[in-house]
Order: sequence, then C-alpha cells, then structure tokens
Amino acid sequence: MRILLIRPKPHKETIGLQNVMICEPLELEYVSAYLSKHGHDVTIVDKILERKSVAHFVKKYKPDMVGLTGYISHVNVIKKYAEEIKKVNKDIIVCVGGVHAEVCPEDFSHECIDYVLKANALDAFLGIADNRIDMTNILEKEKSQTFCYPFPDREKVKKYRKKYYYMFHRNCTLIKTSFGCPYNCSFCFCREITDNKYFARSVEDIINELKTIKEEEVYIVDDNFLFNANRLNHFCDMLEKENIKKRYLVYGRADFIAENEEVVKRLKDNGLRAVIVGLESCDDKMLEGYNKKSNSKINEKAVAILKKHNIECYGTFILGIDWDREDFKKLKEWIKKLGITFVNLQPFTPLPGTDMYDLYKDKLIVKREEYEKWDMAHLVVRPTKISVRKYYLYTILLYYSTMVNPKKSIYMIKKYGLMDTLKLSIGAFKVNMQYLKKFLKG
Repeated sequence: MRILLIRPKPHKETIGLQNVMICEPLELEYVSAYLSKHGHDVTIVDKILERKSVAHFVKKYKPDMVGLTGYISHVNVIKKYAEEIKKVNKDIIVCVGGVHAEVCPEDFSHECIDYVLKANALDAFLGIADNRIDMTNILEKEKSQTFCYPFPDREKVKKYRKKYYYMFHRNCTLIKTSFGCPYNCSFCFCREITDNKYFARSVEDIINELKTIKEEEVYIVDDNFLFNANRLNHFCDMLEKENIKKRYLVYGRADFIAENEEVVKRLKDNGLRAVIVGLESCDDKMLEGYNKKSNSKINEKAVAILKKHNIECYGTFILGIDWDREDFKKLKEWIKKLGITFVNLQPFTPLPGTDMYDLYKDKLIVKREEYEKWDMAHLVVRPTKISVRKYYLYTILLYYSTMVNPKKSIYMIKKYGLMDTLKLSIGAFKVNMQYLKKFLKG
C-alpha cells in the first residue's frame, strides 16, 4: 500500500515556537520504519518546511492512505487537511494519531477522518494498512508497555534534515530513550498518554541507535531523561566504550540535578550541552500546588550546578493566572539573580484530558474548539487580578527584561557566533510580535 505521512504546519493563530526551533517528526519516522518493514511504500511530507498544498502532495504521490499527527493546537489544521485529501480522492483512507488523539480522540471526530488511533498507533496503523481492522473509527486497546520497534526511518526526511534545529543546536536529530514520567505534576499531559506508566529502553539499544545517527547534535526528547543515576552512569560507560562523541540536549528535573552533581558532571564530560529544566516558579506555594516535589532552593542549587559545569540551562516557567504586576516583577528578579540565559514563559494552561482542565473549564476565555490557541502561549484562563491585555503586556516585558540586554547578547555571540545569535534573535522577535498582537487586541 502507498502511504503518505504528513506533519502539519501550525495554524496562523498559534504562537509558534517554529520561529526558534523546527525538530524532525520523530513519531512519523517511527511509523514509516514500522510500515516499511512490513512491505508498505511510505513517504513523509513535512508541511512546516513545504509551501505547496496538501492536495499537491496527494496528487503527486497518489497514496492509498494518509496519516496525520499533531498536538491539540493542530486539530483544526488536521481537519482541514483531511477535507483537502478527500476532495482529491474520497477513497483515500485518512488516519489521525499522536498524543492528543490518544487522550482526546473525540476532538478529531470529522466526516473526512476515517480512523483515530487512540492506542498502540504503530500496530493499529499497520492493521489498517494490511486491511485487518474493522471500520470502528476509534481504535482502542490496552496500551503496550514495551518498546520493540525498528529505529526511526530518518532517510524519509533526508531532504529536510539540514533544516532541523533547536535554538543553537543546528542540524539536530531526535532520539527517545524512555516513555512516560515517574512523577505526577498536576499540570502535565504526558502521564495521560502512558496510563501513568514509565518504561525505558535498554542502554544497549540506545547506543545502537546512536551509532546510526550522523548528526553531532542530539536532542533526547524523553519527558525526563535525568531520572535513574545507575542508568545514566551505564549510558556514559557505553558512550566511552564505543567512543561515541556527540552533543546532547535533554529534559531534566531540578531535584535530580541538585542531588546528583557527579552524574551531571560525567554527562557533561560525555557531551551534555544543555538541559531543559521545568523550574516552573520561584514561589514554593505554587510549586507545591503543581506537585513538583521541589522548591526554590532546590531549583537554585540545580541552576548553580549547571552553570558550574558550563551546561546551558533552558528554564521553563508557568505564569500564574492569579498574578499581578508584582508577581511578574518577582520572577524577573529571580531569573536575573540565577543568571539563566534562556527562558520559556507559559501562561498556566489546563489542557483538556488533565484533571486541571475539569477544575478550570468554567473559567476559560478560549473555547476548547479554538484548538489553535491551546499552544501553551495563549492565555486560556481569565486572570483574576489584572486584565488580559495587561497580562500579555507583562509577559512581553518579562521576556525582554530577562532575554534582551547587551551583556546577554555579547555572551551569546561569543559562545554561539554572530549568525546563529542573529537567527535566534529574529525568531524570538517574531514570537514577541505575536504576543504584541494579542496585547493590542486585548
């Protein structure tokens, strides 16, 4: 069967991080590898990097089936793609998968979508391709807790590979070494996907995949890579044994970093370049409310350890809906005190499918059906102390006061070079322009 897999472009209303990062569609590469292994002819189209229409690619490749994937912010885009596909040929089977489809499959209910894959998407997709599944629209099974699939089919996105990057991590490839998260932060979506389970690939399997990766920059996209000290030491053992020299960007918790400096140092010696840390807040009460199992002192220690070993800290923060001007100012001073170079500021967003959504669904200012605005950047819950316009204004000012200053610019130019710094600055400016439009609109 001829199969076309499409990664959607963000909706024009979505405040898009594609201005500062475009990563490879790893989930589609897994699907491609699995289907190709079983004899199907697969093509991947990355619409973020393509200007031509979906209809153009459907006419060009003449697929029997099209697979679409995305997050909640892509729902309306995916429905539009499905309509375009059916206009070209109503007999093409249209399937939708991905993290949002697994947790909220009802959001993809549409006459032009034939299947929504709620669990075990690879096996379900293969079953459809092999004509072994009844037309039940939503496929639901008990979710697998093992990983025994081929390595991602990176060759299918060969023409795009040099355009994939994450901020300063140019020509960056993705790898996933574990699934789920052993923690239970109240705002988090990932545990919903794996039924509150956490399972990890063997280090040997990870090393074998790394051997197939040509790029030097590797983004480990685990929800939490810095978890098991023994596993990480074994990972370093194998990197040294196999003489694998790459540079890594990972997600990690502050409490692990604070308690395991020697492991962090060893990872640095083996290529760890940057860690995305969910610091979330400088207020201990907020951290307790998020069930972070951390506090501001632990966060400060973690940032200090990363700085000590010259590992970049990408700090992510949640902006509270009950904040006023003083709360924004407090966070600004704390970020400056810690000397964090890069920050990601996200208004509190109770995503559909989480317990938090049920608590706040009566306080929303963005309808659930306005999926493109559920991007972790739009304000979706009404602020309790200030207006929506002021909230966006203080967010913009917080970004500029913590990210834009001569000292920081000189630091980035020295470390990453003028051109890369300029590219990132232009991308960040575009994101801030989107915020500015929200401020002006109020």
